[in-house]
Amino acid sequence: MQTERVTFLTSPDHKAALDAFAASNGKSVGHVLREASTRYLAAEDRAEGEDDKALALILPEIEAMLPHWHAKIDSMERSIDRALEAIERALAGDPVPMSHAA
Repeated sequence: MQTERVTFLTSPDHKAALDAFAASNGKSVGHVLREASTRYLAAEDRAEGEDDKALALILPEIEAMLPHWHAKIDSMERSIDRALEAIERALAGDPVPMSHAA
């Protein structure tokens, strides 16, 4: 297996903790860091896969709700338009139509 050197900076305390951990497990610091980085990368891959699964589960639900949301937004727009028309009539001095009077 061809290898390459990777250098990283850490605090003396962190280096001591790595040394102690590696020694207590009968491994080199390099071996511990290789294992840790391999697990980290594998976890990232799993997380991406889990995100894709979650999206696949929720997307049909969202798509099913879109017509309802569009209808609600359309209703709100109509209500706002009616309110604006009433405000414009009131500002112009026009009486409020009886169907809108309380």
